[in-house]
Amino acid sequence: MQVTYGACCVDDLSALALGADFMVHYGHSCLVPIDVTSIKMLYVFVDIAIDVDHLIDCMKLTFPPETKLALMGTIQFSSSIHLVSSRLKEYFTSLVVPQVKPLSPGEVLGCTSPVIEGVDALVFIADGRFHLESAMIMNPKLKAYRYDPYPKMLTIEKYDLPQMMEIRRAAIDKAKGAKKFGVVLGTLGHQGNPLILDHVKELLEQSGKEYFVLLLSELFPDKLARFKDVDAWIQIACPRLSIDWGYAFPKPLLTAYEAEVCLEKTQWKEGSYPMDFYAKGSGPWTNYHDRKKTQTAA
Repeated sequence: MQVTYGACCVDDLSALALGADFMVHYGHSCLVPIDVTSIKMLYVFVDIAIDVDHLIDCMKLTFPPETKLALMGTIQFSSSIHLVSSRLKEYFTSLVVPQVKPLSPGEVLGCTSPVIEGVDALVFIADGRFHLESAMIMNPKLKAYRYDPYPKMLTIEKYDLPQMMEIRRAAIDKAKGAKKFGVVLGTLGHQGNPLILDHVKELLEQSGKEYFVLLLSELFPDKLARFKDVDAWIQIACPRLSIDWGYAFPKPLLTAYEAEVCLEKTQWKEGSYPMDFYAKGSGPWTNYHDRKKTQTAA
């Protein structure tokens, strides 16, 4: 079996190839529905108990009662998020648990976060920054705090969105002059979506660009560097590969969203970058985009 990074890495196809009839996926939310997997699937959810009283005390000491707060975190702390919310509802003027469907209330993925409005600050329960960064990218003006339940620390977190967007815009601009594109479809679990691939291929054909499709389970700079004749890459796997590590690749490595901007199908918005890869009702670069509706409108 291959490595599993997150809820998008349900590896039912490899299990089927090995002759398995049934698969257990441990530790993540049910991001990939069981009615679309190639074999029968059981999700085993993990709930990690934390010192909720300590978090509540931290929040009371840090924020005045009139503060409007949002509370979110990684999925293993979901029950604690809702417990804290219920116990502090009357203490704070406003305390909300945001949701972007089809994710659970309070759940954030590294590539998918809700737009949070009408609050002063976000408190995020997690033992790392990866998922929180998604929320900070999606909500750049929102003050963010992270509560790590293991050392029991509440810290202010920062993300340099202008720097990230400057780097990504430079990659997009460089890719605009590309004659030949390589399109990577991720084969690690369900990271790669064939429907998004078809959409990207259609965009490239409409723009008169030469391209080929490459299937890879993981992306590394030295792998892609072997393709000397490729001017730019578009990867349909994890958007964070481009956002976090794109600078390490010798040629521009665009997300499906950035490909839309590069090929002038979507406008680049200064100060705003979408983290909506698994969100419903979003653009054609996302997994749950209504493609029939787009075709009708066209």
